[in-house]
Order: sequence, then structure tokens, then C-alpha cells
Amino acid sequence: MLLVQKFGGSSLADLECLRRSAEIVLRARREGHRLVVVVSAAGDSTDELIDMAHAIDPAPPLREMDALVSTGEQRSAALMAIQLGRLGVPARSFSGWQAGIQTDAAHGGARILRIDPTRLEQALDAGLVAVVAGFQGVTGEGDVSTLTRGGSDTTAVALAARLGADRCEIYTDVDGIFTADPRLIPEARKLTQIDSRDMLALALAGSQVLHPDSVRIAMEQGVELHLLSSFRPGAGTRVAYLPEKERPALAGVTREAAKASVTLAGRGADAALLPAVLEALKARGILVRRSEIAENALTLSLAPEQVDDAMKTLHGFL
Repeated sequence: MLLVQKFGGSSLADLECLRRSAEIVLRARREGHRLVVVVSAAGDSTDELIDMAHAIDPAPPLREMDALVSTGEQRSAALMAIQLGRLGVPARSFSGWQAGIQTDAAHGGARILRIDPTRLEQALDAGLVAVVAGFQGVTGEGDVSTLTRGGSDTTAVALAARLGADRCEIYTDVDGIFTADPRLIPEARKLTQIDSRDMLALALAGSQVLHPDSVRIAMEQGVELHLLSSFRPGAGTRVAYLPEKERPALAGVTREAAKASVTLAGRGADAALLPAVLEALKARGILVRRSEIAENALTLSLAPEQVDDAMKTLHGFL
């Protein structure tokens, strides 16, 4: 079985986190899986690089910014390969361009155009774990490019699709996908599975769990995603296209602080639900400034100070 495993910045924040993540790879290797591992930059290192550049020039050239911030993921890839080797797992690191990831020339927000997996397949055939720097690729002109922030998720899913992986596992610092942010709503429930259409609606509405492009590619290419914690063992949450009978009417609620909006996601988040939602919010003294209904999503714009109360109220509909 071929697996793509992606480890986020929190899973690589220090050497102890790196070792813990490498041991997850080791366990999968011992189970007989062939593995491609995609890594993010460790901790807040990308923000630190951006701050350094802005200390020199408030508006640095985008091409040079891509050359700079891409080094964070490359460092993580090399360190992961070294750590895996120390654990007895033969591994080889690859930058985005070495992994054959070709993008357009939109520096800082590039999109993957195609992937030539030749070098990765050669590494896998040689019995190696291929460790790929996420969030980056190369333009047609040969320049380093980066995807939008959070793009390592997209790298992992795109590679899983191109290589025909059996599944793509996304490791982070949360136990799975919840019906709401449990830091705001303690009664939020962890989901064993969620429909990819509902996950996309949540991601587009501000949920930080998965990048929207990664969910979209997974839907289009039929890639099954699993969101798991690198800190605690557990089944996590499966993200896949579910039969309607397995799909709840409402899957979750999220917010986008910058827009002061709250979104209910699910097949039942439609015009028929809106009156009941408005009534419940009105009873709590929450004024809805604007409502918008999209596929699998009901979004309400509110006063910024009422967003958290609205989240708690709408979670009651789940």
C-alpha cells in the first residue's frame, strides 16, 4: 500500500516533535507501506523569515520571497530524512522542484499545473521513503514558487492523486475534525468521518483544519483523506465522498473573524433552515446583517462582538 503522510508545522516544531513524527512514519514502514512524506516548515519559521525580509524592505520582490520562505520546508525535509535514517529507515529528501512539482508563475500564490513523479517513483522503487518539501514547486522559467499559505496540504493531496496513493494522511496538533472549534465550544464533537463537500464548505468559510485547495483536489481526484494527531494516537477523522444516508444534515459550524461571519455547513444548510436560524439568533439578541446561501453552506454576517455567541447558538442546530 502506498501512503502519503503530511506533517504540519506544529508536528515539527522542535526535535522532539520531529522524532515523534518520524516514529509515525517508522510504524507505517514496519506495516509494509511504501511512503511519501510531505513536510511543512517547522513552527513559526515561515513567519520569522517573512519578518526578516520586511525588516530589510517593506515590499520585497515576490520572486525573492518565494526563494526565501521555501527554505523552511526544505530544512524540514532534510531534517526528517536524517531523523528517519537515524531510526533505521532509508530516506531521501526532495525540494518541490526535485519532486517534479511544476506551477504557474504567480509567486506567493502559485497553483500546481502538473507533477512529474519520476524521481519520487525511483526513490520508492529503491526502497526509500521520499520526503518532500511542501508548499512549493518550480515555474516554467525555472524559478522557485510557493503556493498559498497552508499549501503543504495541497502538495500532499496532489502527490497522492498523481502517484495513485491508497490514502493521504494529514498529521497535525488536533485529534481530528470537530463540529466546531472545541476551544470556543467545549461541547463540540469529534467526527469519525465527514463528507468532502461539507469539509470544503467549512474550509472555504474559515476553518483552518484543511486547506480548501487540498479538499477540492481530493474531491476531484477521489483521494481519501485522514486527519490525525501526531501528538496522540487515535483514529482521527476520515474525509471522503459519503453516500447521502451516511451524511448528516449539518456537519459543523465555523467562523471567519476577518469578515465577522459564521457558517453552518451541510446538505441541510439551505433556505429552508434560514428562518429558524434567524429566530434563534434574534432570541439571543444577535442581529444578522446579511445572509448568504451557497451549496452546502449558510453564512451569516454579524457584528464582530457577536460572532462567538452566534457560533454557540448555531452549534445547537447540529
